[in-house]
Amino acid sequence: MAQRGTHSRSTAGGVMPFAIANDGVRIHYEVTGLTKRAPVLLVQGLGAEKNSWNLQRAALALRHRTIAFDNRGAGRSDKPDGKYNLEEMADDAIAVLDAAGIENAHVVGLSMGGAISQIIALKHPNRVRSLTLVATACRNHAWREELLQSWATTAETEGMAAVGKEAARWMIGPRSFRRVLPALGWMGPLQLFNPANAFVSQVKAILSTDDGALNTELANIVCPTMVVVGNQDVLTPRGDAEEIASLIPTAELVVISGGAHGLHIEHASTFNRILLEFLGRAEKAFVPHGHAAAVAV
Repeated sequence: MAQRGTHSRSTAGGVMPFAIANDGVRIHYEVTGLTKRAPVLLVQGLGAEKNSWNLQRAALALRHRTIAFDNRGAGRSDKPDGKYNLEEMADDAIAVLDAAGIENAHVVGLSMGGAISQIIALKHPNRVRSLTLVATACRNHAWREELLQSWATTAETEGMAAVGKEAARWMIGPRSFRRVLPALGWMGPLQLFNPANAFVSQVKAILSTDDGALNTELANIVCPTMVVVGNQDVLTPRGDAEEIASLIPTAELVVISGGAHGLHIEHASTFNRILLEFLGRAEKAFVPHGHAAAVAV
């Protein structure tokens, strides 16, 4: 397909590609892996940047073409002031696919990125080969809204370092630090350096989502879908994953024993194996739009 909305910036490390969002915001992305293999779009969560997917990008490299990007408000993407919303962030992801010249991709979303990915699948079904939703939810429970608002307040009053300390205990399982520490070198800079205003805008985007409408529409998702959760995830517990799996007709649920919210890092080998197996099945079943319907996986 024709590329649109592309921009690049030269740095000491080389050329950084950017997609241009509908409102002119620049979204930084990076494509790795094998050009002629099925593409996988990786959508990150609150405050995180694309490098947090590095363990997955390495595992996918020999079988897939991967596209990882920084959401608006994180990493090397623009961090505009003002309101964000998850629908425009879903459109940002589509702008990345367009800029990379990719018609459709297997979409993998983590946490907030999982909510964005649900919207991608609903608004742009022809762009989605399959859907993997990791450590995420489809509704804003009151206790989680209160928690996220407290993080936003902390960011504004005490800074992002204080948010990082508070959020860590929600992200990583109680016995996970030994597994996580060796992975930190893969992750690139931690997101304590994003400006507070951008983090707060991402939080408000989550809190402003009409989850009632989203829940009603999830039944319209027909692509192969896998919902993954760790049984030690206290931020998006198993009940959230079970709800999503019950609402999407094609969904299968996978529970990773010992996994917390950061299961893609603390249980990377297990998660990567499950992901590659699912993507293999989904790709075999994939039929481009306009052809005969795909068989179930």
